[in-house]
Amino acid sequence: MIPEIAGYITRREGRKFLKLSDEVDDSLISSSILRPGQQLSLYIHIPFCRKLCPFCCFNRYLFNAEKAREYFIHLRHELDIYIQKGFSFSDFYFGGGTPTILMEELLSFISYLKEKFEVRNISLETTPQEITPEMVATLKKAGINRLSLGVQSFDEGMLKSMGRTLCTAVEAKQKIGLALGQFETVNIDLIFNFPFQTLEKFCSDIKLFKEMDINQVTFYPLMPSPHKKSALERRFAKVDNSREKRYYNSILREIYDQGYQASTVWCFSKGERMIDEYIVNYADYVGIGAGSVSLINGIFYVNSFSLEKYAENLKKDRLPIARRRNLSEKEYYQYYLLTKLFGTKINKVQFKQQFGADIYQKLGTELRLLKLVGAISETADEIRVNRRGMYIISVMMREFFTGLNTLREISIENQI
Repeated sequence: MIPEIAGYITRREGRKFLKLSDEVDDSLISSSILRPGQQLSLYIHIPFCRKLCPFCCFNRYLFNAEKAREYFIHLRHELDIYIQKGFSFSDFYFGGGTPTILMEELLSFISYLKEKFEVRNISLETTPQEITPEMVATLKKAGINRLSLGVQSFDEGMLKSMGRTLCTAVEAKQKIGLALGQFETVNIDLIFNFPFQTLEKFCSDIKLFKEMDINQVTFYPLMPSPHKKSALERRFAKVDNSREKRYYNSILREIYDQGYQASTVWCFSKGERMIDEYIVNYADYVGIGAGSVSLINGIFYVNSFSLEKYAENLKKDRLPIARRRNLSEKEYYQYYLLTKLFGTKINKVQFKQQFGADIYQKLGTELRLLKLVGAISETADEIRVNRRGMYIISVMMREFFTGLNTLREISIENQI
């Protein structure tokens, strides 16, 4: 009952992110509005795929080489505008889509990042079918720190039903083997609580992951937008969140404190590893590319999802931002709390340094409620999500991302 109540509250608050204004003045976006010493990460969206998975809510298009090459030109132009506005970045996260779908353009863009910034970390997503020995060597040379492979499942029947037919489960294992040991972090994504997925199949995926000795895994609950949910239920079976806790308990039993530490409530790593949830490590961030979002100094920005409108803005030397929402002070602090709890801990000293106030002055009600239900533990300097709280925070984050996926669905349908 407690996770459901927490999820309901998050869902209700998350709906506010759907109330966006189309009045955007990009001249107001400048590094001068940042707090002293504030750092931002950069997310880079590559929206092209060889095949569109039915459960994916991200902005993506079927691969077209000509369109993709043109897109990379516009992507560089968007980055240049942020550079002109005084922004600087050191940690970079490529997502999609399939960022490796046009390797020569990707490598050229990475080289451009190195020309413009002191690059510290690069995280890159791809799919197992893209991996070759040559690609691994090239990405390693390019300085990729974290390579994340969207496996979703090692069950052949699951993959076929999910529409992921470009790579078999056997081939996926082989491709993962090519990447292991070549990067500081190799992550695989696995999905749980898919409509026809059995608990036995999911536990088999966990067992195989552990046998392969992969140093990071990210488990994603199913969190479809409304139309995606309806389509999945017509094709498969009801999306039943009442089953979800059994799957999550399997994760805790087999992974949590079993040689892996929780980097987030969904991501488990051997030792300290880079994760792709930049919202955990950075209070604010910039997203570039069609369909990306940014949070800068309490303002939530949404880029154009339409490739045409994205390009039109940049041809006029304007940032391709289509919508915005100014978060209230309370909304911003609550967002900060949720993302830090997602990352399993909050440093109280850092909070005071960043916001000039004790965390209980700004978030006392929320923290007392979390303590009351036994979700967090506390020391003088730190607040941590405990084992009991892991699933509660997972449900809250699932509801938050479901809301964001609803925003994506609306934006794609209306081609903002």
